[in-house]
Amino acid sequence: MNVRITVKRITQYDDLMKEYENPIEHTCSMKLNQEFISVNGECPEGFCDSAWDSVKPFVKELASGGGNFYDGWMKNPKSAMISCNDGFRPVSFLLETV
Repeated sequence: MNVRITVKRITQYDDLMKEYENPIEHTCSMKLNQEFISVNGECPEGFCDSAWDSVKPFVKELASGGGNFYDGWMKNPKSAMISCNDGFRPVSFLLETV
């Protein structure tokens, strides 16, 4: 099965960045409502490697026909809401089988 990955929220914690992060030139290039399609549980082209590390187990489970994570956590059992692991600017993704 294919899994659609949709950017649903982009957050930035300026206070944490100011206090703890070294300045960097390039951060996240995700755009709100941007969509990616994972074919057979593979990382979509152009998808952030770090974000993929966070969503990969859920994408692979959905792609193999699984779902219903955490005993009914999502209204749609064939979906998941997962955030990337960036503590300064997390991005939330909706994963759903298509």
